[in-house]
Amino acid sequence: MDENLKRAAEQYERWLSVIPDGDPLKEELLTIREKPDAIRERFYQEITFGTAGLRGISGAGTNRMNRFTVGRATQGIADYILAEDAAHPERKREETGAFRGVVLAYDCRYHSKEFAVLAAEILNGNGIRTFLFPSMRTTPELSFAIRRLGAISGINMTASHNPKEYNGYKVYWQDGAQINGSVGDGMQSAIVRHDLFEPFPHMDAAEAKAAGLYLEAGQDIDEAYLSYVLSMQQRPDSALDLTVPIVYTPLNGAGAIPMREVMKARGFTDFAIVKEQAEPDPAFTTVGYPNPEDPKAFAFAEKLGQRNGAEVLIATDPDGDRMAVEIAEKTAAAKDVPGSRSDIAGNRVPAEDKTGIQYRFLNGNQTGALLIDYLASSQKAAGKLPANAAMIKSIVTGDLGRAICESYGIRVFEALTGFKNICGTIPQIERQGYTCFFAYEESIGCAPGAAVRDKDGVTAGMLVAEMAAYYRKKGKTLGDALDTLYRKYGYYAEDQVSLVLTGAEGSARIRRIMDAFRKEKPGHFGAFVVQTVTDYLHGAGEIPASNVLKFDLGNGTWFAMRPSGTEPKLKFYYYAVAEDGAASRETVQALETAVQKLVESVK
Repeated sequence: MDENLKRAAEQYERWLSVIPDGDPLKEELLTIREKPDAIRERFYQEITFGTAGLRGISGAGTNRMNRFTVGRATQGIADYILAEDAAHPERKREETGAFRGVVLAYDCRYHSKEFAVLAAEILNGNGIRTFLFPSMRTTPELSFAIRRLGAISGINMTASHNPKEYNGYKVYWQDGAQINGSVGDGMQSAIVRHDLFEPFPHMDAAEAKAAGLYLEAGQDIDEAYLSYVLSMQQRPDSALDLTVPIVYTPLNGAGAIPMREVMKARGFTDFAIVKEQAEPDPAFTTVGYPNPEDPKAFAFAEKLGQRNGAEVLIATDPDGDRMAVEIAEKTAAAKDVPGSRSDIAGNRVPAEDKTGIQYRFLNGNQTGALLIDYLASSQKAAGKLPANAAMIKSIVTGDLGRAICESYGIRVFEALTGFKNICGTIPQIERQGYTCFFAYEESIGCAPGAAVRDKDGVTAGMLVAEMAAYYRKKGKTLGDALDTLYRKYGYYAEDQVSLVLTGAEGSARIRRIMDAFRKEKPGHFGAFVVQTVTDYLHGAGEIPASNVLKFDLGNGTWFAMRPSGTEPKLKFYYYAVAEDGAASRETVQALETAVQKLVESVK
């Protein structure tokens, strides 16, 4: 028996001995008693903080999301907060982390509310105040609430865009951004000091309320967040055609209520929500994979859009931080456009053509570029573009946004993938005298301002609707606006391919592939000659260490590769720019084919 399987078997037996009979987790474990591979998958490692806190499949095991892994994580965070409190005895009690409290939210997933209540009970049991939302809320509202309430931390029980089997535990610090650096390291160190089955302090809601430790975050925060979103309006209503037909889907998640309220307040008169995906559904029955980065998630929105003649389709993921867009165009128009409608693996996905309308999916690079140009031009026209404006993008995000920013004199900063890194850069650039004008990454996430320190699908969705209304007033579409950017800055094409490799064997192969590219240092990929290689494993310039490789092939052509921090995937990002769309797309496809040959050779 190999060592990993032996350790997994020992942990499995321990869980069976500790968990009482009749407990659903024990019943679940008993079903795999004669399945060593299943035991290994659940126990070969302990779930740890990744790109966005804890995230994994819900179920029994050390490598799963369950009340034991959630309880231990919460106790470790409580330890960290109390240590921060003790480290500053000179402060008044009102100003210390323990008293300031932790904001708790959750989404529609299985066990999300249960995990949020458990976290509140443990934090309260440690004497730490909590602010718990009474029903599901979006991640951007949680981030906003932390700063609004002056809390020390925040936790959202969500797996964001992952499949229904997953849940997660997103952790935030007092700046409203996801934990990072020393805070994340400190919390992780505190967490692993505990055993999963320790009897952590608990305080039920009634006792905690009587002690002033359990408070509800509710309508006042909702109204404040709505006010903030509405304050992001860029153009006056007189410059907009608010009759532009729009279809929206929250993919059964938390975005439904705030988006409906925002669009009503803005005065959009032809706004429709996909009925089948408007209410919470932890099984995601109509969508399967609730990731708006995958165009297949738009299937129901497309059907409603065709019935309504919608010009724009907007989708947010279950926790409302990711936002994606599809735009209407003529039936034959999309096939030669760079970055046109493809699924998450880069495969072309034809849209049905029943009414003369088909929808073209805009990837995160394209949507980000449109928003950057719209915000910059609007603010410049109004004399409100800060002289010290800065934009932050991830190192695997394309360069069209950079080109637009440079034309407006906006400074561009880069950060590692993930909004904990992107928004974690905001305080750094503010100390240098810059104002964060926009932040985004290629995986359909953006923060249109600095008040919310995470992806904000609600504000971004409102701005996309406003942008569509603005161009419609001028007799144009979002497709026309994007084509104008291509003509001005070059035809940028991109593709993102995810190699899904699950479990212990999958993790091992991902390591072997990264090692092969890192150690062999290929001098070329097919006809593409490598100009430079940037290995971020030990950091590069101001970018901290991360397991990312970036190959520059000259003339604006490059690709990067990295293991996902939230899913069992190895991700590849391909980019090219040319004077016409067909040429840039052909370059991306040729590069992708050449790179995949080396990938396939690593077993």
